Amino acid sequence: PQSSSTRPPPRPSSNILHNYRCLLYFPTTLPDFEDNKAAAKFVLGLRSLKDDVDVPKTIDQRIIITLSINELLCPNNSCLGPNGTTFAASLNNISFVMPNMGILQAYYKKIDGVYGEDFPVKPPVDFNFTGDDIPQEYLFPAVGTEVRVLEYRTEVEMAFQGTNLLDVGMNHPMHLHGYRFYVVGTGIGNFDEEKDPKSYNLKDPPLENTVGVPKSGWAAIRFKANNPGVWFMHCHLERHGTWGMDTVFIVKTLPPPANMPPC
Repeated sequence: PQSSSTRPPPRPSSNILHNYRCLLYFPTTLPDFEDNKAAAKFVLGLRSLKDDVDVPKTIDQRIIITLSINELLCPNNSCLGPNGTTFAASLNNISFVMPNMGILQAYYKKIDGVYGEDFPVKPPVDFNFTGDDIPQEYLFPAVGTEVRVLEYRTEVEMAFQGTNLLDVGMNHPMHLHGYRFYVVGTGIGNFDEEKDPKSYNLKDPPLENTVGVPKSGWAAIRFKANNPGVWFMHCHLERHGTWGMDTVFIVKTLPPPANMPPC
């Protein structure tokens, strides 16, 4: 038997641990479900755990991306959406179409016709994205498989702009494969590329791989494109992803690895 001096202290009971964790992690009251101010206050308070974060300061590529819920026309108004249409979603007014062949394979093997490289760096039309009365002609996006090509080690700033098309402004969790990024700013209303960057947190922003773009608002991220390859970006609400709120970033790279799968 162990002596009293070497015997480990008794473990706390499971009930004590449970109560301690509840007190540690859960407040006594929670905000209302639609309390956007409380959510915004919490998000704005997120910080990196260290002060010497490597936030890109010299930006090579600025991209502004609108996030929209849209409609697509159907033959003879035969669909079950509004006025016989079907629902869609888009980034910069392009509803992404999944190709029959993988973009990674097409890129490395230089196969034409699988995707285009014309994903725009700005919305094609500038309007009051978060307004209440948005012209109906903006409801119908282009349809295609457009990607954006980035040079290796490009320092990127990307601002996501929510829109109120179809009166369904909502929070969109945007996820980028292959990277973590710094969330340097967020706000309500239309992103102002002259004024809003002045309020960025470049000292200790949180490092994330998914950013929630607030309802009727915007969020800005920065990252260095130092992971070569073909990377999918999409809304993490599965319905929006299947409707076309996606795109792909190709970060230029060396020849494909020897162990790349054949299909």
